[in-house]
Amino acid sequence: MSEAVTVEVAPGLASIAPAAWDACAADGAAGVGNPFLSHAFLSALEDSGCVGGRTGWSPAHVLVRDGDGIAAAAPCYLKTHSMGEYVFDAGWADAFERAGGRYYPKLQVSVPFTPATGPRLLVRAGEDRDRRRDELLAGLDAIRGQVEASSTHLTFLPGESATFLATRGYLTRTDQQFHWIDEGYGDFEGFLAALASRKRKGIRRERRDALGSGITIEHVTGTDLTEAHWDAFFAFYMDTGARKWGRPYLNRRFFSLLGERMADRVLLVMAKRAGRYVAGAINFIGDEALYGRNWGAIEEHPFLHFEVCYYQAIDFALAHGLVRVEAGAQGEHKLARGYRAVTTYSAHRIADPGLRRAVAQYLDRERLYVEAAHEEYEAAAPFRQGD
Repeated sequence: MSEAVTVEVAPGLASIAPAAWDACAADGAAGVGNPFLSHAFLSALEDSGCVGGRTGWSPAHVLVRDGDGIAAAAPCYLKTHSMGEYVFDAGWADAFERAGGRYYPKLQVSVPFTPATGPRLLVRAGEDRDRRRDELLAGLDAIRGQVEASSTHLTFLPGESATFLATRGYLTRTDQQFHWIDEGYGDFEGFLAALASRKRKGIRRERRDALGSGITIEHVTGTDLTEAHWDAFFAFYMDTGARKWGRPYLNRRFFSLLGERMADRVLLVMAKRAGRYVAGAINFIGDEALYGRNWGAIEEHPFLHFEVCYYQAIDFALAHGLVRVEAGAQGEHKLARGYRAVTTYSAHRIADPGLRRAVAQYLDRERLYVEAAHEEYEAAAPFRQGD
């Protein structure tokens, strides 16, 4: 007798037991190594109202169930815009709609507002991985047809996932981020020793100057996180968000929920001067990587951004055995601070044949540009070329 398998859509994480979701989010590992895929993080986005309602992110999580419960899952959202994704397709939407098509709604399989690589087709340990992923893809195709969505997008994928999706007819897209990678440095001085002399001296000067106005740095995580910390950080976040995006994506409630549900996975790097916090950055602690996300400041100090966001993250990673620091999207200035260019991947299924052909041709050209840029970034890396 064949196994009874059903594919369904959950309109939110509230209907899914955290342990059942996290068993899939671990994606065959012993635990959820990527904090953004955890039930705690994704449900905090929903319960705070950062997604759902009128945000343009409507949860439509795809689940594969068998006799033992949830065997596979995909964090999926029905989108009515292209904001908060960091893989930019607004040009595709504009071209399609000028040609008489309707690009929205679309399906987005991702972590909202989070440009961090991780699996998107999540499979419980012990399962036939490719079979379960195919069942999730069939579910996504069914939803897309039912809601008449133009397309399905899986963003910030591991390279293996992008290759798998390409074999299933998805278009593959590439881009660049800048990550710090531990090459066995031991400590920050060991890292500096790997850099060219001029870069090494420049970083030492930046770190010294950043703290030159009597600024001290605190690392706050776990039970040490308080609502006062969140109040201070939220003021920083709102200042930066209002200047860069016009309307910040995350609300104050979201950060309190992080503190309640996953404080041991959160690191706040806070800068204090004259008895008050003046800047800070939020990071998330994975099993192998530290993920830098948002930063802000209410005072301007030279190089403080680099110290709080980049150098303190490296210090923490080295002290806690983490092999990478992923400091978010974009930012070529990270290259001069010892971060390396890393290729990121996404995959796209587009229903309209004409739009699909046009996008495929565009992506062919874009991949060549990304490859050329990667070579240039590697050549410009600040590491010593020899004694």
